[in-house]
Amino acid sequence: MGIPAEVIERRIFIIRGFKVMIDRDLADLYGVPTKVLNQAVKRNKERFPGDFVFRLTRKERAEVVTICDHLAGLKFSRVLPYAFTENGVAMLSSALNSRRAIIVNVQIMRTFTKLRNLISTHREVARKIEELERRIKGHDDEIQAIFDAIRRLMIPPAEDPKPRIGFHP
Repeated sequence: MGIPAEVIERRIFIIRGFKVMIDRDLADLYGVPTKVLNQAVKRNKERFPGDFVFRLTRKERAEVVTICDHLAGLKFSRVLPYAFTENGVAMLSSALNSRRAIIVNVQIMRTFTKLRNLISTHREVARKIEELERRIKGHDDEIQAIFDAIRRLMIPPAEDPKPRIGFHP
């Protein structure tokens, strides 16, 4: 019954700035036909506002089909698929109301949380790298100044003509 997190992670896309899952993938994970999943959503419209679920545009569908081979069948579908945000996925288990839906939903929520933590960690690492780059840039400038000073010290001083002692013709 356990679905590996990697399987779920590969089915999460970023569309319109949201991390989403496509209705066909969710139906597959829940073990129900896509039509049944979409009917449950339509019967419970008040549970699924626009920031929980939205229909993909033709262009978005084409991009998803291009990215994912397992969704190639969507290319020929007359109906545009739904995309469920994290909140929409959480609401689905109550709309489907089956034991499998609840178990799978828990796994999906854990995966969304894991991805959120990875993104947060990634941002922190990126910030630290930028800080190190700034420091190194400062060190490069300082090292260049040291080398310039050493080069100036290596140039032999220009010899001033010393006054000759004695008779000058």
